Amino acid sequence: MLAPAGTPREIVARLQQEIARILNLPDIRERLLGLGAEPVGSTPEQFGEYIRTEIAKWANVVKASGMQLQTF
Repeated sequence: MLAPAGTPREIVARLQQEIARILNLPDIRERLLGLGAEPVGSTPEQFGEYIRTEIAKWANVVKASGMQLQTF
């Protein structure tokens, strides 16, 4: 889950708590696993670091592939 930049920390913390609680409900967890999703609860800081790492990784893949932006 993502929230807009500048969302107050207390709101981000509350969202994280509630999302983690929901992801730990057995029926929700089972449903997500059945859909091929891996429910992971992490802190907002851990998730932010994951996003930064993924952006850097995939930017390197795109550069190495030589892909060019095309607009239609």
